[in-house]
Amino acid sequence: MLSSLAPARRRLVLIVSAVALVAALAVAAGVIVSSIGSSTKARPVAQDTVGPVLLVPGYGGSTSGLNSLAATLRANGRRVSLFNPPGDATGDLRVQAQALAATARALQHSTGAPSIDVVGYSAGGVVARLWVRDYAGAAIARRIVTLGSPQHGTQLAAVAGSLVSGACPVACQQLEPGSDLLDSLNSGDETPAGPTFVSIWSSGDDVVIPPSSAELTGAVNLQVQRVCAREAVNHSQLPSDKVVQAMVVAGLAAGPPVVLKATDCDRLQTG
Repeated sequence: MLSSLAPARRRLVLIVSAVALVAALAVAAGVIVSSIGSSTKARPVAQDTVGPVLLVPGYGGSTSGLNSLAATLRANGRRVSLFNPPGDATGDLRVQAQALAATARALQHSTGAPSIDVVGYSAGGVVARLWVRDYAGAAIARRIVTLGSPQHGTQLAAVAGSLVSGACPVACQQLEPGSDLLDSLNSGDETPAGPTFVSIWSSGDDVVIPPSSAELTGAVNLQVQRVCAREAVNHSQLPSDKVVQAMVVAGLAAGPPVVLKATDCDRLQTG
């Protein structure tokens, strides 16, 4: 058929056919990409059924400071595990988030729970967010509670990085305000779909500077002093303070996150 056409007409037909084929392939690829994106987009995790709690330590990786919080959660009927970050937990926060993903999957598998809750203290709260956004945490996390987490950086890290060469390892550098990691993490949706987020922080925080760096758009943000005005809590005291622990227990309860108010203070102090 084409051989019967004049050479110029044959070339024109071939060009038009090629353009049509490319266009069709482009449309098909768009449909496939759209389908993949919609199928992998995290759906909200059911909030009414609670599973185990995984506690994530902060910079340096010590879990000893979380033992008191773990005991309180267990006394309130929760199954609790502690995450041990790789190395000394001063390395790349992304690597820590990948390790958290493996630990979380193993915990969910061993318990058979439909979802898990994560409490991230200090830098552990940043690791938890990286896990949710980049390492499939959104599919299994029901609730993310952060305690004094430098979600937008801390000036303390910036000072450490400027004083002595080598005094600010990779994780420290990543916690400087305006770091590539934090700028990427905070671009777009700070609390992506999947879990619900609660950020608990104290105006007396002496490590996360400014303390309000812990607040997240889209989260239930709870400043300790707006709930209990006279509660003096610094950074290291957050996991062991009884009022903060009561706030964490409330933040992990079944159903939507509780927005605590000053009227709740007496109950939290005596609970």
